[in-house]
Amino acid sequence: MSGVLYVVATPIGNLADMVPRALDVLQKVDLIASEDTRHSGRLLAHFNIDTPMMAYHDHSNEHQVARIMDSLQQGKNVALISDAGTPLVSDPGFKLVRAARQRGFGVIPVPGACAAIAALSASGLPSDRFSFEGFPPHKRGPRQKFFAKLKNRTATLIFYEAPHRILGSLEDMSENFGADRQAVMARELTKTFETFLLGSLDEIREKVAADPNQQKGEIVLLVQGAEAAGGAADEAEQERVLKLLMKELPVKQASVLTAKITGGQKNALYTMALAIKRESGSSRFSGTSSKPHSISPGSYSICPLNGHTSVSIR
Repeated sequence: MSGVLYVVATPIGNLADMVPRALDVLQKVDLIASEDTRHSGRLLAHFNIDTPMMAYHDHSNEHQVARIMDSLQQGKNVALISDAGTPLVSDPGFKLVRAARQRGFGVIPVPGACAAIAALSASGLPSDRFSFEGFPPHKRGPRQKFFAKLKNRTATLIFYEAPHRILGSLEDMSENFGADRQAVMARELTKTFETFLLGSLDEIREKVAADPNQQKGEIVLLVQGAEAAGGAADEAEQERVLKLLMKELPVKQASVLTAKITGGQKNALYTMALAIKRESGSSRFSGTSSKPHSISPGSYSICPLNGHTSVSIR
């Protein structure tokens, strides 16, 4: 039988975050592929794991990939680990995992620590939608272009950054995203000097510039997303439009059209429509009118057309 490639997360600082399943896998596999065998050797020694190791990163030559594929073909199990956190999240492993998948070998994740997710969970920034962007370019010109392409993203943006480039990145972020854009800098997560700096990009930049200690260690930068262009109308406006549409249309159709007009959520508007109908009586919103009806202040109009109701937005 073919072997399995395990993608194993390791602690990002606090060794107590090592999950029991990861320990079990690392003890039982035949080979551990590590980003840096010297760094990982200290981790394995702490947990008394003596499984053979080999160096692997995405710039490894094809011989290293072939060696791991041969091991899997022979039925040996291999674990992939990075220096810290979850492999492939701005760490090596993509080429190896893809090669294993293409050859039909099993690939099994062993979840654990991840700096990006840990920082997001404690940041206080919106977490329903986020975009992990990894490390920004090292040089200022490409970095400026990189941030310029992201400035209108509405999801929370997550970056990793090196200590010696943190001030430059904060300055370029302020210039491209706006100095008042809210952000969080999470530094040395799970370690002794774990720090969260909250505020506008400009405020965080000033704090980092004034404190050399904030220019040390491993850093995660989180930036609140841009406001959606022409954001959703407020609830009062949604209700006003919904009531007008319900005079001409069935509840479901009125809800759908109100969502399109105001940018609201269809499910929430449908619930609102049912409540309006209960409070006002069903006869008032029968959807049977045959006369064109204009919606003040003239942004929308509704009229029957060949037996169907049409809505135009002006």
